[in-house]
Amino acid sequence: MREIVAHLAAAPPVPLNSCRMSEATAKSAAKSSAKVRPDTFTIADLADEFALTTRAIRFYEDQGLLSPERRGTRRIYGQRERVRLKLVLRGKRLGMSLAEIADILDLYQADNSERSQLEKFLEVLGSRRNLLEQQREDIDVVLEEISTIERDCRRRLKNSAK
Repeated sequence: MREIVAHLAAAPPVPLNSCRMSEATAKSAAKSSAKVRPDTFTIADLADEFALTTRAIRFYEDQGLLSPERRGTRRIYGQRERVRLKLVLRGKRLGMSLAEIADILDLYQADNSERSQLEKFLEVLGSRRNLLEQQREDIDVVLEEISTIERDCRRRLKNSAK
């Protein structure tokens, strides 16, 4: 046993490129090292990255929010579409309608400056904030009413048990 351990310890290291890889593993490794930040994406790539269905991405395309390049029947999305999709999702998370999101995206396309886009975005965000604050006030009123009713119900149960 000592002889085997001594032999292994004394053996020169095996070069990494001499190890055999399956063809699929080699292709996968080449693909991942070649595409650190790809310039183009398939619809499936974007769906995976943003946890969406391909149908949702096609819907955004139908709404005019995305316009991928076409190669035959395939959609090829560039960095522009990827960023636009990210902005669409951010707008949706903030409660913006698709029409509001489209207006903001179209402003940038119209004059290539951020100023008008940012001003519109601030306007939309202000409206959204006002709506959410009103909803919060409404929720607080309803919660207080629920608390009052719960207290009344508990008091009645306590009195009826006597």
